[in-house]
Amino acid sequence: MRRLTAITAALAIVLLGGCGSDDGPAALQNAVGGIDYGSFGTTAEVDCADGRSLNVTGSNNSLTVSGRCGSVSVGGADNRITIERIDGALAVAGLNNTIVYRGGDPAISDTGPGNRISRG
Repeated sequence: MRRLTAITAALAIVLLGGCGSDDGPAALQNAVGGIDYGSFGTTAEVDCADGRSLNVTGSNNSLTVSGRCGSVSVGGADNRITIERIDGALAVAGLNNTIVYRGGDPAISDTGPGNRISRG
């Protein structure tokens, strides 16, 4: 029982470690050159550079994305994301996310409730 309690506590620390933190981006480059951003309550800048894909999970994040994204996928809730350019697809499956893209003509798929997507 002690071991289970210790494991549960360690897992909680790992999962909650970045909550409400502005200490730095939680973006990780995946094996094929894309970016996986998963965090809670952060404000960050992310660079798609020249065509990398972006996958955003988590909640209550405020992201400014520069560069040209090949594709963008958004899950989670209450994220506010401004994207310089999307050349491929924009897929939004979470809820109450606000996505503004400034350039490109992405194929848009919005399957979550309360999402707001606009070009601006």
